[in-house]
Amino acid sequence: MKLSEFKYALPADLVAQYPAENRDEARMMVLHKATGTIEHKQFKDIVQYFGEGDVMIYNNTKVFPARLYGQKEKTEADIEVFLLRELNADLHLWDVLVDPARKIRVGNKLYFGNGDLVAEVVDNTTSRGRTIRFLFDGNSDDFARVIDTLGETPLPRYIRRKAEESDRERYQTIFATERGAVAAPTAGMHFTKQVMKRMEINGVQFTPMTLHIGLGSFRAVDVEDLTKHKMDSENFTIPNATAELVNKALDTKHKVCAIGTTSMRAIESSVSANNRLKMNSGWTDRFIFPPYDFKIGNSMITNFHMPESTLLMMACAFGGYDLVMKAYKTAVKEKYKFLSYGDVMLIL
Repeated sequence: MKLSEFKYALPADLVAQYPAENRDEARMMVLHKATGTIEHKQFKDIVQYFGEGDVMIYNNTKVFPARLYGQKEKTEADIEVFLLRELNADLHLWDVLVDPARKIRVGNKLYFGNGDLVAEVVDNTTSRGRTIRFLFDGNSDDFARVIDTLGETPLPRYIRRKAEESDRERYQTIFATERGAVAAPTAGMHFTKQVMKRMEINGVQFTPMTLHIGLGSFRAVDVEDLTKHKMDSENFTIPNATAELVNKALDTKHKVCAIGTTSMRAIESSVSANNRLKMNSGWTDRFIFPPYDFKIGNSMITNFHMPESTLLMMACAFGGYDLVMKAYKTAVKEKYKFLSYGDVMLIL
């Protein structure tokens, strides 16, 4: 398929700037692949669609406050540093994006807080990318505490406001335990402990995997021929207990629901020769777009995504191009909220 086939008009006022007041009261559009039926519900109604023996796979990655504001040495020019990936924990060496990039060169020192944290630029990676080393004496836990104090919740740029204290909790799922993401697995943000408990009482089992989301999720596709697009690699882990639980559900013909595109991407990156999920850890740059034969997940929860995004392409691959694009047109007409803090779609 071509990039231009994933265009649609997204009115600016439908891009959610804040989440629903209560996580589980976001609107939920339900797509039934077999019949093409579209239903309009609230997220807490999800308990109606899953039962005994079904499995929900969630991403337990935790977003850290990856956006730092500071000053450049000597000139004291204001700078922004976005932490992407830790390269070496002992040396506190990081891949970052910097802004304004033209002013930040190898050898520059950068100051954060009132000099509470200092970094030195050691390499250029891309036009906006740098490798920096934080001049910090403590261990990884001490460093994380400093970043938690100085850093800001890394809200996507389409949320056109400054991050607020409430975002520290809301731009995070209730499953978040494994620190390492710079963007939230947003489909999981609709779950509450109450919804989870109601589903568990009905016999639904929840099981974790980890995929640390980088900024590649937001990177624009700039080639019309999708086979030429290269995804950024992201680190993931599938525990053995998760693989065993999922495979039992598949063997007994139950639902296996990927909570979000990140969960789906990870499990589809770890398929055994007999089309079962296998324990795994490593990096995935899998790009899923139509047509695609899904081996593990047979249902999916996902937010409403940007036009021409890889996330929309995965939703179309899973739900069927015609049905999902029709659903998006309906969502615009019905004024659903879009993107990270927006409403949600369940594809069955």
